[in-house]
Amino acid sequence: MQIKNICCIGAGYVGGPTMAVIALKCPHIKVNVVDINIQRIEAWNGPLENLPIHEPGLVEVVAEARGRNLFFSTEIDKAIDAAEMIFMAVNTPTKTEGEGAGMAADLKYVEACAKTIAQVAKTDKIVVEKSTLPVRTAEKIKQILDSEGSGVHFEILSNPEFLAEGTAIQNLFKSDRVLIGGDESESGQNAVQILVDIYANWIPKKKILTTNVWSSELAKLASNAMLAQRISSINSLSALSEKTGANIDELSKAIGMDHRIGPHFLNASVGFGGSCFQKDILNLVYLCKHYGLEEVAEYWHQVVKINNYQKTRFANKIIDEVGKDFHEKKITLLGWAFKKNTNDSRESASIYVAGELLKNKLKVHVYDPLISYDKMILDLKFLFKGKGFHIKEINEILKNFIVHNNYNSALKDSDIIAVLTEYDEFNKYNWEKSSGKSLNQIKIFDGRNIIKGATYSIGK
Repeated sequence: MQIKNICCIGAGYVGGPTMAVIALKCPHIKVNVVDINIQRIEAWNGPLENLPIHEPGLVEVVAEARGRNLFFSTEIDKAIDAAEMIFMAVNTPTKTEGEGAGMAADLKYVEACAKTIAQVAKTDKIVVEKSTLPVRTAEKIKQILDSEGSGVHFEILSNPEFLAEGTAIQNLFKSDRVLIGGDESESGQNAVQILVDIYANWIPKKKILTTNVWSSELAKLASNAMLAQRISSINSLSALSEKTGANIDELSKAIGMDHRIGPHFLNASVGFGGSCFQKDILNLVYLCKHYGLEEVAEYWHQVVKINNYQKTRFANKIIDEVGKDFHEKKITLLGWAFKKNTNDSRESASIYVAGELLKNKLKVHVYDPLISYDKMILDLKFLFKGKGFHIKEINEILKNFIVHNNYNSALKDSDIIAVLTEYDEFNKYNWEKSSGKSLNQIKIFDGRNIIKGATYSIGK
């Protein structure tokens, strides 16, 4: 069977770029990306410079494929009906209430998506899990599809994404591996092969790994957990370096030159963020607890604890520097995105650092070239709400939060500057000219270890 029509439900950070690349590399396949968010779809169909996702190389891909065989729409039912293969790329946030709150993945969007597919589908479909999902979610999706469908046969595949925001397009073009999990039945393996053939249009087959569904689902959680573990490990050593007089950059280089370890993800910083690492680790912790593996659960939970400790430790450095003169000090945070080259601020270190400063009644100025004021405010409201603050308290706190639309305004008269995102442009700023102060008068706290001559750098 050769696929001629693909539907992807979800036009976010995973669905949008992934489907754009599939459409580019497979011009013989019509790709429909659908979403209930009208504004997001309008942005995908609008001017290329205003795409809803900032990702290097994405504009060029969309420019070539959009209107040819790549389409963005809110007509979900129509796209499902026409497709032979349906990708599910909807959000799977951490549960905020009920069993597993704070750890388990909330599958309400996945379940709603499966119900819609079941109700609309009139012909056999291959349904592909693209969202990061807990182990054995495929089983739940299959139950929904079979119980609510009208006799249509569904095959469920797991095809987790391994994208790093900021390099997603390159990750899709030159994947380390593509993982596809399917049922071990004949029909399941046929479905696996169909998806293999799609990726084989540009990915060497030796890099396409096929497994059972459960291995595929767990692999994504495990991969993110292992990477996050490396970051938390080096960050824990950064605290020790500061106490002992060691230099964390020198330590990282020494460790990374061991071929058994390697240099990747050994850069000390204020902590990791993004949509996956913390969420996936907490999901892994919940799974371990569910199966009675308390020691294993505690091991992985420590990775998150160290990450949170690093953010708090950095914020406390600033608070200690300010001392009792907080009314007279201008504090500026540079960067709100969780990493450079993306407009994603989910779980960004900046949110937590800003939250600690604001909680201590400090006035905080912020500049980020890609993140809007509205997004920053939403991030902080969500943070404080989760900490039990009432709306009146939150609104009062946010009076001390000032967002600037250019760096000169943000830096003017600053006493303390904290670098929290590793944007390349931050190293090009003339600190003295922008602030109106000499370097001896400015305290620079470098949370990403990119600024030469910073007052404080992680682990140094």
